Amino acid sequence: MIKTTLKIEGMMCSMCEAHINDVIRKAVPGAKKVSSSHAKGEASFLSEEAVDEKLLKNAVAATGYTCTSVVSEPYVKKGWFR
Repeated sequence: MIKTTLKIEGMMCSMCEAHINDVIRKAVPGAKKVSSSHAKGEASFLSEEAVDEKLLKNAVAATGYTCTSVVSEPYVKKGWFR
């Protein structure tokens, strides 16, 4: 699994978070655990494969927000049992 984190400018409330989550789910149909935080100015999700950075930036820009960075890294599940 790959964890992708986007830094997003322009989110002001929980409704903004919902818009970003919907954008990510549409742009990346296999996205799991999609979450956004307007307080942190970021969104993240899990996927089976790395996602095209340009695709994500364009999808976010089309909604009126600005994606300043996209970082993808291998996801390691945290917990007591592995």
